[in-house]
Amino acid sequence: MDELLTRNFCIIAHVDHGKTTLSDRLLEYTNTISKRVLTAQHLDSMDLEKERGITIKSHPVTMMYRAKDGREYKLNLMDTPGHVDFSYEVSRSLAACEGAVLLIDAAQGVEAQTVANAHLAFSQQLKVIPVINKIDLPSANLELCTKQLEDILTIPAEEAILASGKSGIGIEDILEAVVARVPPPRWREYAQTRILVFDSLYDAYRGCIAYVRVFSGSIKANDMMLLMSTNQKAEVKEVGTFTPKMEKCAVLHAGDVGYVVSSIKDPSEVKTGDTITIASKPAQEMLPGYKEVRPMVFCGLYPLESDDYEKLKAGLGRLQLNDAAFVYSSESSLALGFGFRCGFLGLLHMEIIQERIRREHDVEIISTYPSVIYKIVKQGGEVLEVDNPVNFPDPGTIIETLEPTITASIILPNDSMGDILALIMEKRGVCEHTDTLDMNRVMLRCVLPLNEILVDFNDRLKSITHGYGSMDYELGAYKADDLVKMDIMINGDPVDAFSCIVHRSKAEAKGRQLCEKLAEIIPPQMFKVAIQAAIGGKVIARDNVKEMRKDVTSKCYGGDISRKRKLLDKQKEGKKKMKMIGKVNIPPDAFIKVLKSGD
Repeated sequence: MDELLTRNFCIIAHVDHGKTTLSDRLLEYTNTISKRVLTAQHLDSMDLEKERGITIKSHPVTMMYRAKDGREYKLNLMDTPGHVDFSYEVSRSLAACEGAVLLIDAAQGVEAQTVANAHLAFSQQLKVIPVINKIDLPSANLELCTKQLEDILTIPAEEAILASGKSGIGIEDILEAVVARVPPPRWREYAQTRILVFDSLYDAYRGCIAYVRVFSGSIKANDMMLLMSTNQKAEVKEVGTFTPKMEKCAVLHAGDVGYVVSSIKDPSEVKTGDTITIASKPAQEMLPGYKEVRPMVFCGLYPLESDDYEKLKAGLGRLQLNDAAFVYSSESSLALGFGFRCGFLGLLHMEIIQERIRREHDVEIISTYPSVIYKIVKQGGEVLEVDNPVNFPDPGTIIETLEPTITASIILPNDSMGDILALIMEKRGVCEHTDTLDMNRVMLRCVLPLNEILVDFNDRLKSITHGYGSMDYELGAYKADDLVKMDIMINGDPVDAFSCIVHRSKAEAKGRQLCEKLAEIIPPQMFKVAIQAAIGGKVIARDNVKEMRKDVTSKCYGGDISRKRKLLDKQKEGKKKMKMIGKVNIPPDAFIKVLKSGD
């Protein structure tokens, strides 16, 4: 087929603005999938994706469409993940396209991730086609949406297409706009073969399958390919396209989107954003935009039942096969036994992995408090990267501690602004810029420490704004601050599971809260047990576990007071001796209760 009749485009939007539903209507209209086979949210293959209404993995599909000009076009659609945690995957999917359909919910208008994704598309120099979706809703406000398009995204309102993914309004207009406005495949004239990997998948029988977009040249079975970031060679076993099932074909030409099955068995060797070329005539330069994806949020995962350790290990191994951004290594804790230290792209990524372990691998797990990667400059200039409080060095050897920050764009109603600014200040953030979007909403640009938004920031943002606030963020620079490691000691022994890295100004309040919680949860002991929060050698908070009381004077009836005193002193000596040699057994559910209360 003529390369000039190929169009590569993707759909970008804020979470829940109807991206996957619109994809269903496009598949239906182009007869790519018959109505008999089509299911709701057809491109979302996981139950978790359908339940939450989010796309986790990218799903490409090739459609054939006969336009009004009488010619048949090949349309390659890439359905991208919508959540901020997967922004690198979104950027690679955008890099594989020449155009983007930007969806805006007619009832909600432009949201934080609409702005972020639109800017991503502009930076990749894509042709953006604005589509105002859900126009059949009673609460649709088309006038506001077109005004926001011009004011916030600087896209002329007359370019917008009115549509509804649910009822099928405007589907033909969108397809015609893709054919007319999206340019044909770019960079076709490059002399050597260059192919972009925008995703990959692990198959138990065929090994690693790379999802690719061919920019120049071609690739077919039995070719010897070369991965440019690692210089690794591999033989191509099979190539094909998505319809949306994998369909084998003889060759992939410039402009095509499809898959490549090679002799590579380890998915970590095929990196998202890498460039594939032919080993006999390699390209001189990679396609732009490649970077190593590094996890930003870490937490410990432990099986609730120690017998499930091997099951958990196998489950994590399987999840890593289809998710190169997820990393794990084994660790052990005195309190929780054997488990794993896991790294994630962000909080949603962490939540999804934990949910998939529970569902797909049937292992009940407990996760420790999430933390980020801190950079610690020690005396002598050595820089340490610490993602686990246990590895925090001695305070006496530290010159400064740096923590990662984020630059957040928060869109919220005007009447919630005071409360949100108070929340940002509480989280040690700084509001740098305020834009008025329309009569009712403003957009704040602020810098916050990543550690502060890990647990409850998004929930509190939603509750303060009654669900109307939305946030998008990108990682910023590392900044120095007064951070300390806080240990929780029970009967003088530090407990690793509760150690955390906190800002000095918040350490006392957090320490007191943890001590109180533990004092409630740990059952009464035979002697008084001190629970202390300490920074270095200094105790900053303390509480006591109640001791069991035995009335040793009950057998004394009447008589001299000295007899009772003698029995009480004897009991006191016994308790003292017991405290010296006694051991506090903390029930496992105490850890679970404390860690859950921190969520």
